[in-house]
Amino acid sequence: MQIILPIAIILGTLAGMESFSWFIHKYLFHGPLWFIHKSHHQQRSGWFEFNDIFSVLFAIISVYLMWMGRIDLDIKFWVGVGITVYGIIYFIFHDWFIHNRFQSFKTDNSYLLGIRRAHKIHHKSTEKNPAEEFGLLLASKKYFKQSTRSSH
Repeated sequence: MQIILPIAIILGTLAGMESFSWFIHKYLFHGPLWFIHKSHHQQRSGWFEFNDIFSVLFAIISVYLMWMGRIDLDIKFWVGVGITVYGIIYFIFHDWFIHNRFQSFKTDNSYLLGIRRAHKIHHKSTEKNPAEEFGLLLASKKYFKQSTRSSH
């Protein structure tokens, strides 16, 4: 029974991170922090881009929370774990699968292809605005209704 609360905190943090990430992506990254985020909408010349500073910031926050909650394994610890898990999902989905920072894997999974399609629409513009589809794990239904072959 003691494992249920940490799992609930981690799952709640994952849901909260998706909502929080959508919000900051739309209103901060495509707003006052565009000067950093725009590197993500431009052709990358190396493996890193200025926008990666956001990932480093979230990693620091998650490590700090886990460190602060490490003795009692309290809520801070498990929220830090949740942020870390979200970061791992972000890396796999976003950096690896969508942006091919490593050789991407092939899939016919309609969910993954829909997420990729939505993200590609987000990157159609290299400007701050207009932009749409700001989420990582959630996207509009219209991107999942297309043929799975259209995203390969």
